[in-house]
Amino acid sequence: MAEPYTSWREGGFGLYVHWPFCEAKCPYCDFNSHVTAHVDQSRWAEALVSELHRYGALTEGRKLDSIYFGGGTPSLMAPDTVRAVIDASRAHWAWSNDIEITLEANPRSVEISKFEGFAHAGVNRVSLGVQALRPDDLRRLGRLHGVDDALKALDVARSCFDRVSFDLIYGRQGQSLPEWETELNEALDLAGDHLSLYQLTVEQGTAFWDRAQAGKLRGLPDEDLGADMYEATAEIAAAKGFSAYEVSNYALPDAMSRHNLVYWRSGDYVGIGPGAHGRVTMNGTRHATVARKMPGDWIRAAETGSADAELEPLPRADVWNEFLLMGLRLTEGVSMTRARKIGGTWADALPLAYYQDLGLIWREDDRFGATPQGRLVLNTLTSELLSV
Repeated sequence: MAEPYTSWREGGFGLYVHWPFCEAKCPYCDFNSHVTAHVDQSRWAEALVSELHRYGALTEGRKLDSIYFGGGTPSLMAPDTVRAVIDASRAHWAWSNDIEITLEANPRSVEISKFEGFAHAGVNRVSLGVQALRPDDLRRLGRLHGVDDALKALDVARSCFDRVSFDLIYGRQGQSLPEWETELNEALDLAGDHLSLYQLTVEQGTAFWDRAQAGKLRGLPDEDLGADMYEATAEIAAAKGFSAYEVSNYALPDAMSRHNLVYWRSGDYVGIGPGAHGRVTMNGTRHATVARKMPGDWIRAAETGSADAELEPLPRADVWNEFLLMGLRLTEGVSMTRARKIGGTWADALPLAYYQDLGLIWREDDRFGATPQGRLVLNTLTSELLSV
């Protein structure tokens, strides 16, 4: 395989910062999040900066395209904590001229009051966890905010940040297709330049999973209704100028999430904070990194040298699998030239013509990707392609 671990440069380079704390645990959430009454912000800022410096020394001199504060609920961070991480990133990496610095936020008044502070710290994009525009559904989803809170947060965010995105979950209990279409049109009228629209999935380890196993999570859409909702989502968004550049993400022209594109284009990214994952190429070898998961374990380890639970070289097959799994989520698809650099004979063995005849794959010049029909069965499609 020629040049197997230099291809990350074509995907870019980002920094992910995981803040693990929340006010409450949402019943659908399977992320590494923890409810706690008090956080020592200074201690956490120092530990995050320490881990950043450690990874910075391993990746010195790169150009940083994006920083993303995720969680958990990063808007519970103090603006000074956010500023400390952003400022520390300059010690090791040159910033791209249009660096994107995103912070996830809940639309609660205590967090909205910090928006100006986050902007002064350097954040230029906010992603709001709105999740629903219907009060009953917000309650079912375990959200602590109301619809009015969400509308206020959007207004304040637009006044503070260059770019604003928000999330919605559809396919909720008892939700019909016409109801979702009405709510989606309302959301698009409120949107800035980006929306993340996720179909509700019931993940093992969540409260929703336990309820479903007990037969107490009723009214979720069946497979056919879910597919209809997905297709309607893309059509309605497109009519308002929002293209589906990824399976669950919609943007106006030039407003795609640059950080998430680093993931989907198989770039490199440093992950710091409890449970954070990373992909870092060092000495010509792509590595998978995973930080210690529990906040107490993580911060003690960060303060004594390294909070890594894993830092392992990725086998060639894993690099190839991730490249295809991630790239086929994008409307732009992937480059065959790059696929050959990463996958070698695996790339040439892909039965693209067969799936093109089925209407699941498109090909144009050097690129190929999943068609709208292919995206409806994307998990199965990628699984079959990777089984060759």
